[in-house]
Amino acid sequence: MRTLVTGAAGFIGSHVADLLVENGHEVVAVDALLPQVHGAAAPEWAHRHRPVVGDVRDLDLLAELLRGVDAVCHQAAMVGHGLDPADAPRYAGHNDLGTATLLAAMHGAGVRRLVLASSMVVYGEGRYHCAQHQVVRPSERRPADLAAGRYEPRCPRCADPLASGLVPEDAPLEPRSTYAATKLAQEHLAGAWARQTGGEVWALRYHNVYGPRMPRDTPYAGVASIFRSALAAGRPPQVLEDGRQRRDFVAVGDVARANLLALHSDPPEPFVAVNVCSGEPHTVGELARELATATGGPGPVVVGGGRAADVRHVVADPARAARLLGFTARTSFADGVAEFAAAPLRAPATSGDRPQ
Repeated sequence: MRTLVTGAAGFIGSHVADLLVENGHEVVAVDALLPQVHGAAAPEWAHRHRPVVGDVRDLDLLAELLRGVDAVCHQAAMVGHGLDPADAPRYAGHNDLGTATLLAAMHGAGVRRLVLASSMVVYGEGRYHCAQHQVVRPSERRPADLAAGRYEPRCPRCADPLASGLVPEDAPLEPRSTYAATKLAQEHLAGAWARQTGGEVWALRYHNVYGPRMPRDTPYAGVASIFRSALAAGRPPQVLEDGRQRRDFVAVGDVARANLLALHSDPPEPFVAVNVCSGEPHTVGELARELATATGGPGPVVVGGGRAADVRHVVADPARAARLLGFTARTSFADGVAEFAAAPLRAPATSGDRPQ
């Protein structure tokens, strides 16, 4: 299969490209290779697939790259929380205009299979259960609550404590940041394209991906990389809130395998979203402690507080991916963290845009 991989020099995209080649795909790689992303030079692994340096918003370039292509793995995106409203045009430009341009080019080239890198951020908060009112959507946490150390969401109807549960793909979608809003828009654009053209889309909602080649020393990185960067500098990881936030940390090798499976699986509907997760939830504090132990660095420090766009618990239901894709994560938390603790990270970026 001849497959176009966007963002092929980045963290997740490079692992996807490597695995596709190992499994007999001919990869056409494209990446903007922005200096803010890759530091002073492109990373070593970027050269393996001879990526074309280009922007997915360039319709003429995409038309050329899509000749003879059977499917697309769309990994390119600007990531991060997007806390500053001034960043919104860049997020919308890279993520939404970029996706719309890619879809238009795919339509022109007659390419009908898309694997889209989506994200768990489209859910906002996870799924919560109230003893009295069953499944409820909690009220948004206020800055005053975070400052006072009141981190757990409560039932909006009775104010009782809530229990977090597994988030299925049919949960309400309620993005809480600019980045999250653009990821949901990507899904909507891809879904509309599939229904209009007869195309097929798998939207892979990645949960907290970690592993080799993560960028370091940048606020746009995931929490695992932020902790690794601190430990590499001899500093203790700083854990927000009380460290008991629950997440699903999934190894990047498993994420790449989910992409491979999606390329070779027919979705039962034109657009299908699936959680890509480990099925093994852990707290942010546990991640910090495991990394500190594995690197021999100082133990984490819980600093309290919190960010407005952060959510408390997001724990994924892995059942649909197992049923429809045959995907089950193979890397345990212990093994994945041990590998990540010793793995190379990407050279520091300066600032600004950071596609995956």
